[in-house]
Amino acid sequence: MTHTDRPAAAEPDPRRWIILAVLLLAGFMNLIDVTIVNVAIPSLREDLGAASSEIEWVVAGYIIAFALGLLPFGRLGDVVGRKRMFLLGVAGFTLGSAFCGVSPTTETLIAARLFQGLTAAMMMPQVLALVQVTFPPKERGFAFSFFGVTAGIASVAGPLAGGALISADFYHLAWRPIFLVNLPIGIFAVLAGWRLIPDVAPGRREPVDVVGVLFAAATVFAIIIPLVEGREFGWPLWCFASMAASVGFATAFVFWERHRERQRATQLLPISLIRNRHFLLGLAMTASLFAGIPGFFFVIAVFLQVGYGYSPLESGLATVPFPIGVFIASLIAGRFGSRFAKARLIAGPLVLAAGMAGLSVVVSGVTDEIGHWSIFGPLLFCGLGMGTTVAPLFATILTVVETRDAGSGSGALQSFQQVGAALGVAVNGEIFFGTVGRAASGATAYRDAFGASIWYEVAIFLVLALLSSRLRTGIRHGGEAGEGRAPAEPAPEV
Repeated sequence: MTHTDRPAAAEPDPRRWIILAVLLLAGFMNLIDVTIVNVAIPSLREDLGAASSEIEWVVAGYIIAFALGLLPFGRLGDVVGRKRMFLLGVAGFTLGSAFCGVSPTTETLIAARLFQGLTAAMMMPQVLALVQVTFPPKERGFAFSFFGVTAGIASVAGPLAGGALISADFYHLAWRPIFLVNLPIGIFAVLAGWRLIPDVAPGRREPVDVVGVLFAAATVFAIIIPLVEGREFGWPLWCFASMAASVGFATAFVFWERHRERQRATQLLPISLIRNRHFLLGLAMTASLFAGIPGFFFVIAVFLQVGYGYSPLESGLATVPFPIGVFIASLIAGRFGSRFAKARLIAGPLVLAAGMAGLSVVVSGVTDEIGHWSIFGPLLFCGLGMGTTVAPLFATILTVVETRDAGSGSGALQSFQQVGAALGVAVNGEIFFGTVGRAASGATAYRDAFGASIWYEVAIFLVLALLSSRLRTGIRHGGEAGEGRAPAEPAPEV
């Protein structure tokens, strides 16, 4: 047994649920920061005198830096220690938030957001990895269910908190409190994490796979940049050329990792995972799920605020049924643990698709105004589908990842999550704004555009259900298995 693995018979850490709360707090801080900036765009533009392209990079710079850093920092956590990398990431993110809050110009704000994105990439792979190594397999499904709750709450809390903070205009700081509010949260997470998260010996120190990092970064960059910038520039040829080039970079990455394996050198993403059908299918499922949700919340915010005159606060309140549904479904998921994962991974997306179809029916009957109660039921139903999906999704994907590779596997998982989110926002935005441009003016144009974008959501969740049906049953758990390790525990029942 290696020094990074606990014995199979070891008792789980009695503080594991408190540790989970600290990890979720850090994850929530990252998730809310992605959405909270959107409602501050008018205030940012007015206060800093920024051009539209500069404001876009305040949002896009964070996403790009975050996506680029996930895989290398995830692997680095396996090598230098996940607790150390997590604490460095949270501390850096908190410092980056302070830099954002005091930025005097748009240029310094963009630089601070890039730094924020990189430090978020340092901490987030460690969050999933630490859950995997802290909880025994029978409890991981329930532990992962709280990530669905956190994501659902953050998707609503971001616009709510941003709208409330900007409206309050504390000490005439305008948009700055949306970043400064992270300071007490981040300081608490660092102190609590340092005190509570156990010190686990890092893996064997080996040279960093620099070439692998470069190929992986080029792949992600070539995908994310056109997805983030494409609509703004009218989808020029270079966008499609860049996405095509990403296939070449990805192929070169795989060949290089195989070469590293033959040389018995450390790999950025272990070749055993690249070859694993179950893990690759899980990455595709993750990308599909997140190709739906972030884009949906982006579009519904524009639909309610621009089309029907909702304030940011009112828009956030109108979408509260979604996290309520996520919370209810996640509590129910805890009673199942890791059982029936495949059935739940099929049922959850089907419920999401049905909820979206119901929302389309409701919206199609809207004229000059829309009441928040009219969308309550469909959004609650969608939240139930999301909560049913998230817990078994993460737990099932990480089933085949060795404990020693938990950071690398988590980094890959979240990289695909970010690529899926960028794809979803791009496709949803293109459908929505393209329809608005072709439709008649007024609220009905936004109604028709929102209705059109919802059918993309239905399609993507049906694709997710189809992918879930392809999961194999009887997967053996890799978290405790491996050369020189104790026998693996049973996998979740998929």
